[in-house]
Amino acid sequence: MNPPRSFSAGLLRPAILAVIGLGLCAQPATPALADESPAQAAPAQATAPAPQAAGPAGGTQEGAAPAGEAPESARSVLAKWMETERIIAQERDAWQHSRDMLKARIDLVNGEIQAQQEKMTQLKTTGADLGGKRAALAADDQTARGALDTLSESIGSLEEAVRGLSVRFPEPLLARVRPLLDRMPADPAHTKVSLAERFQNVVGILNEANKFDNDISMNAEIRTLANGTPSEVRVVYVGLGQAYFVSANGEAGIGRPGPDGWRWEVDRSIAPAVAQVVEILQAKSKPRLVPLPVDIR
Repeated sequence: MNPPRSFSAGLLRPAILAVIGLGLCAQPATPALADESPAQAAPAQATAPAPQAAGPAGGTQEGAAPAGEAPESARSVLAKWMETERIIAQERDAWQHSRDMLKARIDLVNGEIQAQQEKMTQLKTTGADLGGKRAALAADDQTARGALDTLSESIGSLEEAVRGLSVRFPEPLLARVRPLLDRMPADPAHTKVSLAERFQNVVGILNEANKFDNDISMNAEIRTLANGTPSEVRVVYVGLGQAYFVSANGEAGIGRPGPDGWRWEVDRSIAPAVAQVVEILQAKSKPRLVPLPVDIR
């Protein structure tokens, strides 16, 4: 870009110099030196042309402009030229300043463009990563939905199996899991109970049954003795497969789970051994091996 200029400096300078030269030529000649002789001055006067006659109006004939006007014109032109040069310098400085500002703005915009391009690249990379994660999550969701459908189909049969198993639970275990059994829906096909809650019920019952089966516990219960009278006895449960009871008056017996609940048989011969087990569980006697009959099925 070239800075704007009102005049061409290369063309203006010769014109100004020519005007100044004309002004200097138009000035009157310098008077003769004082030491010049009258004889040398006479031929000059003799050869001087006679003045022209006055015109009809009595005035002199119009000629060149007065000699004083040429310097003033040169000064005016010179002043205009200097003013023009000053304006040119100002315009050049202003143009250079504007150019620097414009260049700085261009650099700033280019920097912003580069930063935005880098952000776009990062967003594209992040978008690609998110796309992969979204696809993985969609696959996981599909797998989870398939597993949920499978669980939905199997939960009814699990609840039915747990109900059938609860018939063989002893009374202490049945008392623990009774709330969970009551929360199981009677009609699995038409229920408002969520699938998660139904599985929690099944898992809770099985967990309690597993803990009871891995322990030897003692409970006070009412049992019908051989004489037909109910009496309080101490019952020792060996897991879910066997139980023994003994009363205060020496009545004893064995209990085993059946399809309709627990069945109890009176056997007074095991009363001393069961009484020893009761004392060990009550911490009244030191632990030791106590032989008892076991029915394995």
